[in-house]
This record gives sequence, structure tokens and C-alpha cells, in this order.
Amino acid sequence: MNDLADLQRLATDLRAGLDRVVMGQDAVKEQVLVALLAGGHVLLEGEPGTAKTLLALTLARLIGCRFNRIQFTPDLMPVDLLGTSVFDPATRTFAFHPGPVFTDVLLADEINRTPPRTQSALLECMQESAATIDGVRRPISEALFVIATQNPVEFEGTYPLPEAQRDRFLLKIAVPFPAAADERAMLGAYAEGRRLHETTVAGLTPVMDLAGLVAARHALTAVVRVDGPLLDYLMALVRATREDEAVRFGAGPRATLALLTCSRALACLRGRDFVSPDDIKQLAHGVLVHRVALTAEAEMEGVRLDDVLQRVFTRIEVPR
Repeated sequence: MNDLADLQRLATDLRAGLDRVVMGQDAVKEQVLVALLAGGHVLLEGEPGTAKTLLALTLARLIGCRFNRIQFTPDLMPVDLLGTSVFDPATRTFAFHPGPVFTDVLLADEINRTPPRTQSALLECMQESAATIDGVRRPISEALFVIATQNPVEFEGTYPLPEAQRDRFLLKIAVPFPAAADERAMLGAYAEGRRLHETTVAGLTPVMDLAGLVAARHALTAVVRVDGPLLDYLMALVRATREDEAVRFGAGPRATLALLTCSRALACLRGRDFVSPDDIKQLAHGVLVHRVALTAEAEMEGVRLDDVLQRVFTRIEVPR
């Protein structure tokens, strides 16, 4: 995995595999691949039935990695996520039984339904690729990729993610309902007996392995360049979110690094060895929307965060 051609070939194979299973949702699939190559986690927000779980399962299959799914509930405890040590009477010792977080691709379904204590346990795993259990720090997969989902319309019995945990997600991706043509294609496939979530996923051939994914992530920095004026533009966008009068707190330095890495990955997916202003503009919303909060006054006046971000983006001059 030494040059742009290798990376683009890998990205093309991944996208082709996703297209076989998930009908439509092109922007969502592209952004998820961006996060995968960039080495960050994603937060998918969409109504039930919009293929969020199917997308995660398909991606795990394509990269030949272990996959686990956790249904987050109000009674989920950190031990259910991390695992525990169980006493073995035969050997008179404690044996560690790893929890579902010890995997490569983790689907955290309805993450905002679990209490802050369990969310905090996941936070360490996402940030450090390790978990502290019974005072022992245990490594998790170096390529851990968390795909978390949340329902945007149902708030009863939920625990909003704290700012620190939202900041650990590289991208927040809105998952809309599919277009009519895509939904019709999905319907036709099932009418013909092709169960996409079972037979089609099972028939996929991995296009890489875990070592290949790690190598691709390392190669991204060396292969795709970012010119100085674009670094200034990128930083100006993030810093501008801290200065708008409607903003209570803006995006921090982690957002700057996230936008840089994501822009490199998007340029690679599109076959370029350089980042363009359009790469940055296209990804800025997904990188920043979950890292910025409005003031109470702005929320009371009905100000929309999307409108504030658009105002910020328009204010910053785009480099030639």
C-alpha cells in the first residue's frame, strides 16, 4: 500500500461491495468510507429502517474483520460492554471473558439510550483502543472502528451524548430515507428472493484484511498532500465557529485535525493526490455539526445550527 493507485483500487472495491448491498445512500457510503480510511469513528443519525445496521455489517465483511453489535439500552452496564473476570473453580483462578467491544468493527446501536456511565466506558475504548477492567489495561484492536447510531425523532428515555464523547466521533452523518428509485430497487431484490442482509452479505468476498486497513491509513498521509493555503483555510473555518454570536462553544483543535484527515481521505477516494477546497467544504458540516452548540438565546429564537454553520462557511474566503 505505497501509492495512490493502490489506495484508490482498495476504495473502489469497498464502494462496489457496499453498492451491491445498500441501495442508494451514496453520500452516506462515501462519508463512512472517508471515516474508515481516516481512522475515526462515525455517528449515524437517521430514522429506523434506513440500512444503518446493514451498512456496518457489509463494511465489516468487506474488510475481513471481526464484527460485533451492541443494542444499547437503559440497563446496559459497563461490564456488559467491556467484559469481566470469572472465577474458575477448577484452576482456582480468574479468567477474563472479553465483552463485545473487543472487536474490529463495532456497531453501537442507539447509543443515546444507555446511561452516561456506560457511554464513558465506550469513550475510553474509542479514544485509546484499550479498556481498563479490574485495574488492568487491556488492548483492543488497533483498527477499532465504531459505528454508532441514534434516532433523531425519539427522545423519551434517552441520554444525550456529552460534549466530550461527541468530540470523539470523526463525523456525524445524517442518514435520510432512500430515494424512490433506490427503495424500488431494494423492493425488487427482495421480491426476487434476494435477501440482501443475509445471502448477499454472506456472498461478499473480503477485499482486504486488518493489516491492509492499517497500512492504508498510514499511507494516506504520505500519498495525499495538503498545501499551505488550504491548511490556513481549514483552520479558519474551524476557528470561525468559536466567534459567531449565536454559538455557545465552537469546535476545538480536534476538529481541525479531523477535517484535515477526512479531506485527505476524500481526495484519495476521488483519485487525487492533493486536497482541494471542495473536499474541505463538503466535509466541514459533518466534522463540525456535533462539535458546536448554540447559545440558549439562539435556541429560544429558533436559530438552526445548520444555518449558523452555513453563515460561517460563507464568511471565510476560499483560497484559489
